[in-house]
Amino acid sequence: MNLGEWLWAMFVFFLWFQVIFIFIRIFADIFHRRDLSGAAKAGWIFLLVVLPFLGALIYMIGRPKMTEQDREDIEKIQEAQRRITGYSPAAEIEKLSKLRDAGEISAEEYERLKARALVEL
Repeated sequence: MNLGEWLWAMFVFFLWFQVIFIFIRIFADIFHRRDLSGAAKAGWIFLLVVLPFLGALIYMIGRPKMTEQDREDIEKIQEAQRRITGYSPAAEIEKLSKLRDAGEISAEEYERLKARALVEL
């Protein structure tokens, strides 16, 4: 086996690895999405088995970018991060009031940032 054949074999191996990885990711996504009914999940699996490449392409184009489950997961992660870092809206507002009193931020910026701190409860 010469160098060209070896490079071609590695390239083909890489492509097949990527194809298999894409299908694993799509199957995992289908099974973990809560916004799909059982029939919809079965339909997507059937499409992926019968027409694998076309089915994968249609799924990737048609899948919503941000599902409700994704939003819930992001909120849980943000809440856990706040607990780890010791985030407190009261402490944040206290810092903002010190900055406002020192003249580093305006009253309008203070109110805007205060509202954002209260929303991030």
